[in-house]
Parts: sequence; C-alpha cells; structure tokens
Amino acid sequence: MRILMTTDTYFPRISGVASSIESFRAGLVRQGHEIDILLPAYDGRKRYAPDDDERALWRIPSWRIPLYPEERFMKFRALRSRRRDMSNAAYDLVHIQTPFIAHYHGVRLARHLRIPVVLSYHTYFEAYVDHYYPKIPGGLRRGSVRRLSRRQCHGVDGVVVPSQAMAEILWGYGVNQPVRVIPTGVKLEHFAEGKGAEFRKQYGITGQRPILLYAGRIAPEKNIPLLFNALPYILEQMPDVLLMLAGDGPARPMLEALVEEQGLSNSVRFLGYLERKEALKDAYAAADLFVFPSQTETQGMVLIEALAAGLPVVGVPALGSADLLGLGKGTRSARNDPMDLASQCVALLRDYGLRARLAAEARQLAAEWSEDRMAQNLSQFYTEIAGRTAAISRRTLSAGAARQR
Repeated sequence: MRILMTTDTYFPRISGVASSIESFRAGLVRQGHEIDILLPAYDGRKRYAPDDDERALWRIPSWRIPLYPEERFMKFRALRSRRRDMSNAAYDLVHIQTPFIAHYHGVRLARHLRIPVVLSYHTYFEAYVDHYYPKIPGGLRRGSVRRLSRRQCHGVDGVVVPSQAMAEILWGYGVNQPVRVIPTGVKLEHFAEGKGAEFRKQYGITGQRPILLYAGRIAPEKNIPLLFNALPYILEQMPDVLLMLAGDGPARPMLEALVEEQGLSNSVRFLGYLERKEALKDAYAAADLFVFPSQTETQGMVLIEALAAGLPVVGVPALGSADLLGLGKGTRSARNDPMDLASQCVALLRDYGLRARLAAEARQLAAEWSEDRMAQNLSQFYTEIAGRTAAISRRTLSAGAARQR
C-alpha cells in the first residue's frame, strides 16, 4: 500500500508523536509499504529524522503558534497549492496523526480521493486542558474535548490508540467507529547497545553512584514534582543518589527553582534533550532505575525503551502506563505518594539481585512491543479498514442502483 501520514508535529520537534510516526514508518517500509509524510516545515531545516528520505516528505510552509514556540501549523494556502500533486500520488490510505490542521486536511484529501482514512489518538487531551486552561470551568473544557474527539473519530474510518485505557476512554465518549489498540513499537536492538560507563564518565558521575532516570517532556501534566518530593526520603537512606531528568519543556524553570528551594541541587541534574540515536540509550544504560510519575500517558514509549535497555521501572500505574506496570514484569508500581515511591526505589537500589532479575524480565517484556510486530499489527488494521470501506461503498452503490430501478 502507499500511505500518506499527516501530522502537525515531527522532527526536529522532539515528542512522543514524532517518535511514534518514525517507528511505524520504519516498520511499515520494511514490510514493503510506501510511506509519505505531510508535515510543517521548520525554519528551513533539511533533516527531520535519522533516516529521512527527501522523496517521502511533503514539507509545507508553516507559521509559529503564539505561546507555543516549538510548534508549527501548516499554512492553508500552501496546502491547497500541493493538493493536486498529492492527488496524483496514487495513495491507498491516509493516516492522520494529530487533531489540528493535519486532521482536517487529511480528511478532505481522503474523501476527495475516495480512499480510507484512519487516525491515531495519541494524547489524552482531557487531562491536558486541566493543566493548560485552568480558568475555563472544568465541565466546559472537558465536555468540549469529548465532543471534538467524538466528532473527529466519527469523521474517519478507523481509530488507532496506544493502550486499552485510551480505547475505553473513547468508547466512553460514545465513539462507535472501529478502534484498535496498537502501541508504538521500539527497535529493541538499538536500546540494548547503550554505553553506560562512557555516559557516566562524560557527566562526571562515579561508577558506584546510584542513578534514578526520568526521560520525557518537562511539563505540568507529567507529575514530576512527585519525584522531587520523594527524593528527600530516598536521600535519608541513600545520600549519594542522583536523579537525572532527560528532556525539556515549559515546566523546567519552575522545577529548577523547586530544586534550589528544597536544597537538592547536588542530587538532581537536568540534562535537557538527549539525542535519541546515541545519548538517550546511553543514559538508560548508565541508570539503575527508571522512574516515571506521569498519570496522563496514553502509552509511555519511554517505559518500553527503558525495559528494552534492561532498566527496571518504578512508576505510577495510571492510564496507558498501567498496561505495562500492571504486568509486574521488570517493573514495580507505586502510588501517587512520595513515601511509597521512595520506598519502592530504595528497596530496588539496595537489592542488586532483585534488580538483575527485573532487568531480565524487562528485556523479555519489551520484546512483545517490537517495532516490526507493532507495524505488522497496523498493516493488518489498514487492510481491514480498506476492506470494510470497500464493502460499504459496494452496498451504497447497490442500494443506489436498486432505487433507480
């Protein structure tokens, strides 16, 4: 099949959505599919992902979004000017990745071409609006998200979600289109090759110092203060523990001030964004535990990456994270409580044998989320949706012909 993916965000904008698109694209291409991506242009940058193929990217001139400097929206006029070229590309299916301009253009193009269209529902927007728009009454903001989500899901032929929890949320919204749970896969061999000793040496960290690692966006919805509130309890029992945070985002200045205020500067290190191809996998290899406090993840790709690296995980089993943490393999669950999180971390840091067992379990569990396996599941869903829409079209034509007779 030849597939067009449409998105409002992609590399160099680092995000879970961008990583998901790249993972599925790579897996689908290995299966023989052709994948093109429609995306915003980012300040004339020439490379967007490690394995870019210039022929596979439709870069559309874009404008910056006020208050969100990292984001871009494609310009409508530029999109219209490329519609004829995209119409001539002989696509078999459109896969929408984000709910903004990319969504509406993707639906219009698919209907114009009379081909199936599916969307991926990556983000639990209902939780996000509580953090970013607190002045709007809660019932109003959540109701608006639910209505918009339901309308967008009903405007396509199928929906992909990364976790069972997200599927149940959409069903609760009243979505009755086909919904399939297909998590984003991970290139397992990549994260098994980290150079932990070199990473520690680069950052001046001794080989014996215990490291807790968080990786992800530094944003309000990630519940990162839970880590800082748990850290003093950990330090009481293990004074040399270091908490490293890989990532960046709007909450970083506030959290850096919180670290200073709590006197934790010697025990916390903000690493900023780490390049995924090398530096991030080295950080996984250097750490002793991966800690993940977020309660708003629809999947939590970093959890699978950490498991693939053989890094035991301690996290709060909420929403999509519960799919992994609830299995209890290579992981330990903690309540949304500083003392409970701290006790789980200390117990594992003190027990090397237990950590080694969890590391082996982690690699076994991660194998179930391999990139190729998830891409195969998505390919099967494409085929099912294409068959379903073709059958509906045939029934519609037959009914029309019967009425004419």
